[in-house]
This record gives sequence, C-alpha cells and structure tokens, in this order.
Amino acid sequence: MQRKFPQPLLAVVRQHTDEAAHLRTVRSVLVAAPHVKLHHLRRLDDRIAAHLDGLVVAGECGSQLCDAALESPGTGEMFCAAIRALDERKDEGLDKVLAIAAALPETLTGLVSALGWVSAPGLKGIVSGLLTSSDPFRQRIGIAACALHRVDPGPPLVSLVASTEPALRARAMRCAGELGRVDLLPLLVSALQDKDPECHFRAAQAALLLGDRRTALAALRDVALQPGPFRLQALALALFAAETTFAYELLKQVASQREDVRLLIRAVGLAGDTARIPWLVGLMSDDKLARLAGEAFSFITGADLAWLDLERKPPENVEPGPSDNPEDEDVSMDEDDGLPWPDQARVQAWRAANSQRFQPGIRYFIGAPPSWEHCLQVLKDGYQRQRVAAAHYLCLLRPGTPLFNCAAPAWRQERLLERMS
Repeated sequence: MQRKFPQPLLAVVRQHTDEAAHLRTVRSVLVAAPHVKLHHLRRLDDRIAAHLDGLVVAGECGSQLCDAALESPGTGEMFCAAIRALDERKDEGLDKVLAIAAALPETLTGLVSALGWVSAPGLKGIVSGLLTSSDPFRQRIGIAACALHRVDPGPPLVSLVASTEPALRARAMRCAGELGRVDLLPLLVSALQDKDPECHFRAAQAALLLGDRRTALAALRDVALQPGPFRLQALALALFAAETTFAYELLKQVASQREDVRLLIRAVGLAGDTARIPWLVGLMSDDKLARLAGEAFSFITGADLAWLDLERKPPENVEPGPSDNPEDEDVSMDEDDGLPWPDQARVQAWRAANSQRFQPGIRYFIGAPPSWEHCLQVLKDGYQRQRVAAAHYLCLLRPGTPLFNCAAPAWRQERLLERMS
C-alpha cells in the first residue's frame, strides 16, 4: 500500500519540485547571458540547492514527485529527477532517466547538468559504469560527466575519440580539449579530416586549445565563413588565437559576405581591434544594432556602460522578446536582452577622454591585452559572455590548461578561482 503524506507536506514538497525545475530552466539562459556575473549565478544556485535540499528531506515523497514530473519532461524536470536518481544510487531510477534522455533529446541538457551539479565523489562508480557500457549513448553521457568535472576518464577517452558513432566521437574530442590532453593532439589533428560537421569542428576546437595554430586555425576559419551551428564559436576561437594579420583578413572576409552585420559586430568585438571602435560607436544610433555594438565596444575597452552611466533609456517602440500577441508567430527571445542601451554621445565622450589608454595594433580584451592575470580577473568579475572568452584565452595562453567551466555550480567555480589565484 502506497504511503500517504500529510497534505501540507505534499504541498511544500511540490513547491520544492516546481521551483527547482523552473530555476534550472532559468539557469540555462543566465549562464550565457550578457548581464550576469558570477555572484548573480551564485544567488540562483543557492536557491536551486535549497529546493533540492528540501526534496532530500522529503525522502520518498520528493522522489515520487520528481518522477511524476517526468510525465511532461523538460530540462528542469529531467534535472530534478536525475539529481534524485543520482543521490539515491538506484539502478532503476538511473535507467529511467537515461532512457528518457535517449528517447527525448530535448531533455538531455537536464540530465547532463545534473551530472555536473552532483559532486565528483558522488558519481564514483556511476560514471565508470557508463564509460564501460556497450551503449554509445551511455558512453557519451559518461564522457560528458568527466568533462564537466574536468576529470580525466583515462584510456577510454582514446578509443572513444575514434568511435564509429559520430555523436560519441564528437563529445570525446571536445572532452580532450576541455581536459587539456595535449598527448592527444596528433590524434585530433588527424581527425580534422572527419566528414561529420560536428566532429570536424570539435577536432579543430580541441586541437586549437591544445596548441595547434596552423591546421586547426585554418579549419576554424573555414567553419566561421560558412553558415552552420558552430559558426560563431569557430569565429571566436579563430580570432582569439590568430595573429594580427590573420585576424584582419578574417574580419575582411566576414565583412565581404555582407549577409550578417550582427556577426560582423560580434567579430569586431572578439578581435579586440581598437581601430574599429569608431564604427561601433556609429552603430549606436541604430536601435536594431545599438546594444550589440555596445557589447562589442565593452569587449574591447572594458567600459561597463551601465556602471559608467553611458546608457540611455530604451526606445519606446522596441519590444524585448516575444510579444503578448497570440497571433504573432515570432516567439524567439531577444538576443540582446539584458544589454544596456548605449548613449552614443556619452560613449563618444568617454572614448575621447580615454583614447590614450589604447595603443593601435594591440589586441585588447575587456580593456587590456589578454594575459593570465587579466583573464583570471575577468573570470572573477566579468559578465558570463566575457568569462567564457577569458576561459578560452587561458587555454590559448598556456596549452594544456583545462578549460574553466563557467557553467559549473557557482561555489565550485569560486573555489577553483581561489586555487588558481
């Protein structure tokens, strides 16, 4: 006979379940947001942790409600159910969430993020079982868990980089770069011939982070100049790693395509070339491009437009995100949501007053040439998009450095930054 719980307890536990799932969904947006810093992420993570603790205290009741939420699975619901399954270490619970994630790819992020949320010691035995499985999907989840905790899976990684399953092969290549496995660089360079688009990109991404500046850089340039899901990532990495001449030519090629001015604005900010600042300032009068131009300006100069009072009020005719009109077919989120609206005149005045700080021909990243110490400071104080760039710069500055995980639980990031400092 199923145990019945008092109604007040059930209501409270249901609230823990709903809030934890909702906040985890919100987190998916915030980890890539242009206006979120590490301390903002810490506040959100503390709230998620508090609700998860409530589910632990609720025991079986919490597990039942998380399990029931999987009837309408999403990222948040899968996250909560997977956390409970990992905490309880019951095979049937783990098998269920793995089966749902395999059948419904839209829930995969929730499962993987649960593996990243749980402490590494809490995964002992679980991940080894995934890695030694004959199921490529389970192996991919095991590799992802190792990568999230920056724990070397050992010999299995070498064989999985050469897997016949493209999704598994791509994840293993990505893992090699994230872990700083420079011993696998020759294998990854040879994998640049891979015909699968994601595998080709992941091989180039990993090889570049591990120190290759020739074939990998050329491969990333080619990806950056063609439409595709990895275009922006490839462009960013290529510009971060390129010498001045290569970066200049790549920017010219992006500009010559004349198909995506937003991509060009991003590229200018990523390249860190102060010569193009006047162009960015000029775009700040265009409401469609002003915020993105302001972000690129900050990416180069380090000027925080909101903090320095260099922003203006939003125009009245601009709607952030989807409209309230049920007949409006455009339900996409506003890509620039959270970015300040730059005041063109104030930004121009700030630029004139600070022009002596920036020397022509030198790459600038958040106000200074990229260095180990500067990038660590950006990881501590910068916004999420800036922090992700700083993490990649650290690998490029010292090949073999594990890629800092800017999406890890905030307290784990804070501890690692203390050790790195």
